[in-house]
Amino acid sequence: MNHEISFEYQEGMSFAGDVNGHSVTIDADEDFGGSNKGPRPKPLVLVALIGCTSMDVVSLLKKMRVDFKDLKVTADGRLTEEHPKYYDKIHLTYHLWGEDLDHAKVEKAVKYSQERYCGVTAMLEKAADITYTIEYHS
Repeated sequence: MNHEISFEYQEGMSFAGDVNGHSVTIDADEDFGGSNKGPRPKPLVLVALIGCTSMDVVSLLKKMRVDFKDLKVTADGRLTEEHPKYYDKIHLTYHLWGEDLDHAKVEKAVKYSQERYCGVTAMLEKAADITYTIEYHS
């Protein structure tokens, strides 16, 4: 399977494209000639990572019959100082809400996502040290 995506130049530093039938605009901030019409490309890499692992974890928890109320995943990415700047360290925090959550199953779901299923993790871990923590909330 191949994914083909194209973006068209708009103005300044703004580009618009279509991703799976959804319009996406990327832009730079004003300091770099942009108009702040959309997110920057590098943070979208973190969005892809969060999206991939979140979907894995939800799917696995449902299969394991873990009753959770909510899941929120945050990412903290550290960029290198030298060009080309890239994320060399990424830390994910999985926040789960629910009563009497089975911690062993949650940890297994997150571990499976990170080590087996998430293709975005597999790509990014070639350049970045990816770590994670799990926080439980009632």
